Amino acid sequence: MATRVFVLVATKKGVFVLESDAARKDWRLGGPFCETWPIQHAIGDPKTGTIFAGGGSEWFGPAVWKSTDLGNNWTHSSAGLAYETGVAPIKTVWSLAMRDGALYAGVEPAGLFRSDDAGETFTHLDGLQRHPTRPEWNPGGAGLILHSLVIDKQDTQKIWIGISAAGVFHSADGGMTWEPRNRGTRADFMPDDQKYPEFGQCVHSVVKAEDSDRLYQQNHCGMYRSDDGGRTWDSIEAGLPSSFGFPAAVHPRDSDTLYLLPLNGDIKGRFMPDAKAAVWRTRDGGATWQAMRSGLPQESAYFAVLRQALATDTLDEAGVYFGTNSGSVYASRDEGETWIQIAQHLPMISSVETLVIEDDVMGSGT
Repeated sequence: MATRVFVLVATKKGVFVLESDAARKDWRLGGPFCETWPIQHAIGDPKTGTIFAGGGSEWFGPAVWKSTDLGNNWTHSSAGLAYETGVAPIKTVWSLAMRDGALYAGVEPAGLFRSDDAGETFTHLDGLQRHPTRPEWNPGGAGLILHSLVIDKQDTQKIWIGISAAGVFHSADGGMTWEPRNRGTRADFMPDDQKYPEFGQCVHSVVKAEDSDRLYQQNHCGMYRSDDGGRTWDSIEAGLPSSFGFPAAVHPRDSDTLYLLPLNGDIKGRFMPDAKAAVWRTRDGGATWQAMRSGLPQESAYFAVLRQALATDTLDEAGVYFGTNSGSVYASRDEGETWIQIAQHLPMISSVETLVIEDDVMGSGT
C-alpha cells in the first residue's frame, strides 16, 4: 500500500496541490484550482481525501470550495455563510478545521460557522457575536479576522480561536459561549499600565499539541507557550532573533518540538532577519532554539511567511513545509535539518497544509 503526500497551497489566485510519495524527493505541481479565487486556507481530510478551501472577497463573497478527487474537480458553496440583516457582511473565509466529520469555518469579520454535511451548508455559531467584549474588538492590520481555529482531538466541544486583534478565546461547549484566554501575553502597543489586558492582544497564530493541553502562540508582541489550555501563557522568545513573526507549527508527535519563522520586526520590513532564511526549531518547548538553514537562501531573502503558511506532515521522520509571500514553497523531509525548494513563482501564498493518504483511500488523483 503506497503512501501519497500532498502539500495544499492556498494563494491569492487559487489553490495549488503538490504531490509526492513517502520519499518526498520529487514533487509534481497541479493547479491553479478554485477558478483562481483568492483563497486563505486549504485543508485535507485524511480519511476521505477530500480537500476543502476557504476564501472569497468583497467581490465574490465568501465560500468554501471542495474537491473529492484530489483537485480534478471542484464545487463551492456559500449556503449559510452570512450574518443576519444589519450586521457587516462576511468578506471571506479565513480558516478551516475538521473534527469527527464536522467542518468549521472562521470568517472576516470574526465569526465561526459549522457544517455537518461536508461543506454544503453552514450554520452560524453566534456565541462570538454575543460576547460582552465584542463591541470593543478592534481589527488588526488585515482586518478583524478569525485566522486560528483549533478543535480538541479528544473533546470536540473544546475550541480555541485566534482573532486579530481581539486575542485568544476558548469555548468548552462547541462555540455557544466563549472566554478570553490571554493572561500573560503582552500588548506592547497599549499604554504601560494596560500592556496585559484581558483581551485585545494582536495574536498571529495559535497551534496545539495533539495529545496534551499545550498550546503555542506567535503574537505580534512575543512568542508564548501554555501548558493549561491557554489559561496562562509564558514567554519563550529568549534565544530567537525577533519576537515578531506570523506562523507556528507543532511536531505531529512531540509536543516539545515547535517550528517558527521569525521576521526582522514589525516596522523594519517584515522579512527574514538579515535577509537570511531560517526555520527556528525548539526540541524543549521553547527553552532553547536552533536556526535550521541548510538549503535555504542565505542572501537577499526579503520574503515573509504568513500566519498559516507553515505546516508539518505525519510521516516518520516528520516533514516540514512553508510558503512565502513571493510564491516559493520549501520542504524538509528530515524534521527541518535540510531543505529544498519544491515550487516557485506561485502567487502570494496564504497557507500551507499537508494531506497524507494511502492508496486504498482513493484512486488516482491530480
